[in-house]
Amino acid sequence: MNMIAQDRPLRIGMVCYPTYGGSGVVATELGKGLAERGHSVHFISNTQPARLDAFRENLYFHEVSMVHYPLFEHSPYVLALTGKMVEVAREQQLDLFHVHYAIPHATAAHLAKEILVGQGKRIRVVTTLHGTDITLVGKDPNYAPVVSFAIQQSDVVTAVSEYLREETLRFFDCRKDVQVIPNFVDLQRFKPFARAGLRERFCLPDHRLLIHVSNFRRVKRIDRVLEWYRAITNSIPASLLMVGDGPELPKAEQTVKEWGMQGRVHFVCKQDLVEELCAVSDLMLLPSETESFGLAALESMACGVPVMASDAGGLPELIGDGINGLLVSEDGQMRGVQRAIEILSNAELLQQYRNAALHRASQYNITHILPRYESLYTSL
Repeated sequence: MNMIAQDRPLRIGMVCYPTYGGSGVVATELGKGLAERGHSVHFISNTQPARLDAFRENLYFHEVSMVHYPLFEHSPYVLALTGKMVEVAREQQLDLFHVHYAIPHATAAHLAKEILVGQGKRIRVVTTLHGTDITLVGKDPNYAPVVSFAIQQSDVVTAVSEYLREETLRFFDCRKDVQVIPNFVDLQRFKPFARAGLRERFCLPDHRLLIHVSNFRRVKRIDRVLEWYRAITNSIPASLLMVGDGPELPKAEQTVKEWGMQGRVHFVCKQDLVEELCAVSDLMLLPSETESFGLAALESMACGVPVMASDAGGLPELIGDGINGLLVSEDGQMRGVQRAIEILSNAELLQQYRNAALHRASQYNITHILPRYESLYTSL
């Protein structure tokens, strides 16, 4: 990638959760893309982000160390994070912080900014809202005033979908303009390339292979993933890949045993090379209660795999119903399953959906989205 014209490369402090969740993935991939374009990106978190898995030029990681005092029942992470942000900004001469998630990162960024101003250093704050910081945590009366304050104090606020922007403006006293910059996918990594012999490890030659990828939280409705799968297999032979880990995993494993599906449902936990599993699949199942964007759906589509998903949240912005996937309403569950069976039973129709999924994913190529963030940074 070539860096856009400007006086010098930027020095960016990237603050995110280090987990496999969508916000951590987006932050890490964004940082890697910016580093390739010549900017210095300094990740600040309590552990190294999951996808920051190898040495790369212009990428740095600064660990937030937690000190445990008997006085505190819980370690004050926000204060430790704030201190580390001040330290890195001062020593590395950062131009801006880009924080992902309003709580606690935007709050810590405001504290760090005020401390730095007192020390004679000016720094800007970009806050990206990803979902549950607004739709779940942010609506809690205990946190809502803090979220509103963090949004108002940011220099620029972005959201990953129109849906999330509307939710932010609806639920919070937000006098700040919220710009929509959608999530993205690296098409050099996520592509329809199947490793020889991988599919055969999970299903028979005449079976369809379905897949679900998530952090197995309640909002992902893992029970419905299994219900959709069982209903589909009543009509066509199929196997299911369950990729991820989380609190709903034990219950899902127990359900599979009770339903006698152990040989056809494969729990493979977290996988760094999830793109290889997507690429050998035929259909992704994503019946989430809500998704602010649906990054797992986008990565699946980039591998040429259509998505069967809930008609909720930001998913309709990504998935064209009957074009590159299926959107299932709450009162249309069985109709959704029947449509999935029709697609999976018709090789020509399935290929049409695959092609449409690839085309849609190409519109979210990181090479299209990255310059929008660069433009936003330089405007500050």
